[in-house]
This record gives sequence, structure tokens and C-alpha cells, in this order.
Amino acid sequence: MTEHTVSSYDEELTTIAGRIAEMGGVAEDLVGDAVSALMRRDLALAEQTIAKDVKLDELLLDIEMRNVQVIARRQPMGQDLREIMAAGRIANDLERVGDMAKNVAKRVIAMDEGLKSSTLAIGVEHMTELALAQLKAVLDAYTRRDAEAAKLVRDRDSEVDAIYTSIFRELLTYMMEDPRNITQCAHLLFCAKNIERIGDHATNIAENVYYMVTGDRLTDDRPRMDETGVADKENV
Repeated sequence: MTEHTVSSYDEELTTIAGRIAEMGGVAEDLVGDAVSALMRRDLALAEQTIAKDVKLDELLLDIEMRNVQVIARRQPMGQDLREIMAAGRIANDLERVGDMAKNVAKRVIAMDEGLKSSTLAIGVEHMTELALAQLKAVLDAYTRRDAEAAKLVRDRDSEVDAIYTSIFRELLTYMMEDPRNITQCAHLLFCAKNIERIGDHATNIAENVYYMVTGDRLTDDRPRMDETGVADKENV
């Protein structure tokens, strides 16, 4: 972060960065809790996850307010302006990660006793571990202002896509083999799609971190491995 002659300016930027870090921690917890609720069929934990999502909404509003105040007071340029703009975009992505976790938790409640075997959800759990590792790595890259680490996260997004494609095909097979599996498999597919979207948001954050640090945009030439043809909707 650029040092300034006005110490309060540095404090304002540091506070915004701290709020982003706080959002990241809350988002990671929500995703972990949502999938734990899925694997354990824990309706109480699912309900708690949904309720906790409001914290991300509050933090997003706080960051947006602080960004507006800094721009109005300081009229930042160059690196400083990129810091503020990146913070706003990253905060939006983290809020959406919370929404994805909330969507998974809602599916857990909708399934209730419908998930007859947690074995079918193991693929979703594995994909979540990878998506969370990506999210943690990109948030670390943001904290360290590490453009190369951010680029590495962005380039690995295809790994999450590939797992999602595998899960899609596996669950489709179960549905074709026994129509009684259709309901639980459909719920799991929606859960998997939301986790795949978390990987996409980690990629968005990585691209913003890279731009924030370097002032350059990453070209959109990374491989995309989602071969399912499922519509890419945020609120599946």
C-alpha cells in the first residue's frame, strides 16, 4: 500500500483492507458450515448459516460507504484508486460467496430426510475443499499484494470446473439408473453448482488483485472445464 503524508489516509485504506479480510473470514466459515450441514444432515447448522449471511451484507455496506467517503475526501489516483475500486469489487464477490453458501444451506433444509446416503455428497465435499483453498489463497494474495499468487489462483479455476463436470455426470448416472434418486441428486447438483460458482468468484477476486497491484488486466484465455451445459445462474 502506498504511504502518504496524511496518516489518517493510510488508516482509512488500512481499515477498508481489514474489512475485506473480515469478510473473507466470514465467507469461508459460511461455506464450510453449509457443506458440513449437508454432509451431517444438520438442519440446525443450515439454519444458522442462513442467518449468519446478514453479516456479509452489513460488511459490504460498510465498505461501500467507506469507499465513497475516501473518494470524496481524498480524490485518489493511480495505485490508491485501484486499491479502493478493487476493494469494492472484491467485497461484492465475497458477498456473493455468502449467497452461494446460503443457497446450499437452503437445499439442506429442502432435502431434510431426502438425502438417503451422504456418499453421494462426497464429491461436493471434495470440490468445496478445493474451492475454499482457492478462496483462502486469493485472500492471502490480496493481503500480501501478491500479483503472481493471484494469477496462480485464477489459472487453477479449471480444477474446480473439472470436478463439477465429474459430479454432474456421476449424479446424472444415478438418476438414470433409479428414478428414486432423482430428487436427492437434483438437490446435490444445485449444491455443486453453487460451490462451482464460489470458484468463479475466487477467480474474479484474483483478477482484481492482479489489476490492483500491477495496473494491468489479465487476458481472458484461461481454460474453462465446465462441460455440463448447465445454465450459469447465480441463484441456482
